[in-house]
Amino acid sequence: MGHSIRSDPLDVKSVLGVVPQDIALYEDLTARENLTFWGKMYGLRGAALKARVNEMLDIIGLRDRANERVGKYSGGMKRRVNIGVALLHKPKVIYLDEPTVGIDPQSRRNILDSVVALKNEGMTVLYTSHYMEEAQELSDHIAIMDHGKLIACGTHEELVKLVGQRTRIDLTLNVEASRVLGSWQTVEGVARVSAEEGTISVLVEDSNRVLPRLFEAATRLSARITSVDIREPNLEAVFLHLTGRALRD
Repeated sequence: MGHSIRSDPLDVKSVLGVVPQDIALYEDLTARENLTFWGKMYGLRGAALKARVNEMLDIIGLRDRANERVGKYSGGMKRRVNIGVALLHKPKVIYLDEPTVGIDPQSRRNILDSVVALKNEGMTVLYTSHYMEEAQELSDHIAIMDHGKLIACGTHEELVKLVGQRTRIDLTLNVEASRVLGSWQTVEGVARVSAEEGTISVLVEDSNRVLPRLFEAATRLSARITSVDIREPNLEAVFLHLTGRALRD
């Protein structure tokens, strides 16, 4: 951007928009009043400020509720106003910190669509999320963090290659998982097996070949498989592979 955050912090901040996880709004003010107040903090005035506030109300889908106190809004609506505040000064980069946590499906969809629209307009979006499907849908490049450390970075396709073509199979049984764990670990084509909260997770090379073998091994041990969920390689599989969680050697 041509600026250093250390040598020129004010200039850097002028091109950044930040959407914190915690709501940063005045609940006794309306959405319009909140946007107007923060617009003034960004240096907007007069007709330009009014026009920009109206534009943001349209973008976040709250023009018809603009004159209601924010305190009466749902969590999802508050988050949408939070995003509107961050976009008022037309930043070049926007940082959203888990903006879809604990909100209704309609607001979540609105936020995700807004992120895609901002990206398509050329804005750089830095987005943090615990939801792997959001990262897959929104991101050009994905960084995986674990305990504060960067453990992988790349496109979705590049990251998925880290687990090869392995497929994850989640299964439940009518008996304790411990009865089959040892046997399934020796089944040909099985890479990893683990049990967590009543579900056994198996990482395999070819589910079509391995699944019948798992059924056969369970039958020999007088265990019945009661559910099967086959998951093709995705970001969740990458995270589990890299962190060792749920799928441990």
